[in-house]
Amino acid sequence: MTAAFPEWFYPGPAGGWTADMLDRLPPDAPRHVELIDGSLIMMSPQTAFHMLMLRLFERELTPPDDLAVVREMTVTLGLRQRPEPDIMLVASSALTSLRTTSFKPEDVHLVVEVVSPESLERDRTTKPIKYSDAGIRYLWRVEQEDDRPVVYTFELEPSVKAYVPTGIHRRRLKTDIGFEVDIDLDLGKFAGP
Repeated sequence: MTAAFPEWFYPGPAGGWTADMLDRLPPDAPRHVELIDGSLIMMSPQTAFHMLMLRLFERELTPPDDLAVVREMTVTLGLRQRPEPDIMLVASSALTSLRTTSFKPEDVHLVVEVVSPESLERDRTTKPIKYSDAGIRYLWRVEQEDDRPVVYTFELEPSVKAYVPTGIHRRRLKTDIGFEVDIDLDLGKFAGP
């Protein structure tokens, strides 16, 4: 007996899916879908580590007033590229409507990817290349190491449009991304309500 899959599950249109099609997926499509190279990528179930990292960055990342912290929204990098970083810092002026579903790369100051086993290759290789090609200045990649977070920070080197490492952070994330960042990476304090 074969299970019937919803229409969105099958290969997309000839030439691949496009960024604008993501806003028109049927209601039964998964909540978090990103578009990489014209293919839909369904997000795997979120782990507690992932959830706690998002909570930590939402509460502890305090940008200046011209930037806003957003989570699990997409950035449209091109016709067939619309990834969904876990956290972004975007220009406050880009939040023009409560119906906003995606941002332009020029409005994105920082992208943060919290790596899961199924997204390891995309988060380490594929997405950083796409973000740097689009000119997004800062990238943080968060991985789990012995049940603790380690944050790899990168800054765009504009002449070659590639990220260069600026640090590896355990226990505390101290860096400058146009403003000072100092975040205690102890997840224990965020496990409660």
